[in-house]
Amino acid sequence: MFNKKKILFLITKANWGGAQKYVFDIASELKNYEVTVAHGEPSGELIEKLEIKNIPTIKIKNLNRDVKILDELKVAINLWKIFRQERPEIIHLNSSKIGGLGALIGRMVGIKKIIFTAHGWAFNENRNWLSKTIIKFLSWLTIVLAHQTIVINQQEYNQVINWPFITKNKLTLIYNGIKPIYFLNRNEAREYFKDKIKDNNLVIGTISELHKNKGLKYAIKSFHQLTKEHKNIKFIIIGEGEEREYLEKKIKKYNLENSVFLVGEIKEASQYLKAFDIFLLSSLKEGLPFVLLEAGLAKLPVVTTKVGGIPEIIKNDFSGILVGKKENDKIKDVLEQLIVNQEKRRQLGENLNMTIKNKSSFGKMFEATKEIYQ
Repeated sequence: MFNKKKILFLITKANWGGAQKYVFDIASELKNYEVTVAHGEPSGELIEKLEIKNIPTIKIKNLNRDVKILDELKVAINLWKIFRQERPEIIHLNSSKIGGLGALIGRMVGIKKIIFTAHGWAFNENRNWLSKTIIKFLSWLTIVLAHQTIVINQQEYNQVINWPFITKNKLTLIYNGIKPIYFLNRNEAREYFKDKIKDNNLVIGTISELHKNKGLKYAIKSFHQLTKEHKNIKFIIIGEGEEREYLEKKIKKYNLENSVFLVGEIKEASQYLKAFDIFLLSSLKEGLPFVLLEAGLAKLPVVTTKVGGIPEIIKNDFSGILVGKKENDKIKDVLEQLIVNQEKRRQLGENLNMTIKNKSSFGKMFEATKEIYQ
């Protein structure tokens, strides 16, 4: 018998999204490691899934997405206690918020290997210049403090590789990979939304956190423009978040209460993807979104913004259609093209499916990540 290395994953929020899926998929496959996941608020589906896999979790008190100086000091103290008690050989940090603090306290405690995965740089968000400058500095500091930083797309790798004291041996590019998914067939998936859609409706759909970074207000505006000519379309948004009230007001403003539906969080949401005819991702900022990979496995035609690593997966007019962020008029135009062209939808979905199977293997991502743990 040999002693297993202990690895502690840390993530700010324990609900369900791309970063949470990443942590769960990797943590649940590490057979030769002693794995624990530490998390902040809110708790949710990630914790439930980890419990099923018998992976222990630790709640980090006072850790949430908002930045408050007193809370950050409390989080730092809590991290110190957790690291001293758990004594992991490796910590794997996920999300910008926990990344900087985790790397700093990890260094102070003497953690042997500190790994940070950047799930999309926060300085790419729509912020004022001062906020971006501060976030860039903190991102730089996180990379410097971590022994290794994983970047999930080439574009964001290029953004930081020439920063002071950042060398190639500090950064590793590893694309997100996805496991096979069990999908309900079209009829079964649509049955779930039967109180909102009819058999003859054309359904545009998305799985998205209700957050300003997802650009949903532009998606809703473009959909409103579409309904002037196309009365038979519906828009289903799966997900929850802080922008719900704002988006509900938008829907009411456009009189779309019977056409646009915020259905909230749904467990295993990806299995319902075949209820959609078109997948729309209107994000203003992304790393490399798992929902895009999921839509590809479901053979859905995708309309999405050319941000982050998305253009490294989507070849425009071949495996999807790319638009600029905030371009609701352009979104409306390309959606209209797809609404009236079923064959085009089929071709885009088939091509994206082929791309995802060839480029986004979970096995490839997992093995590359495991190498960094050695």
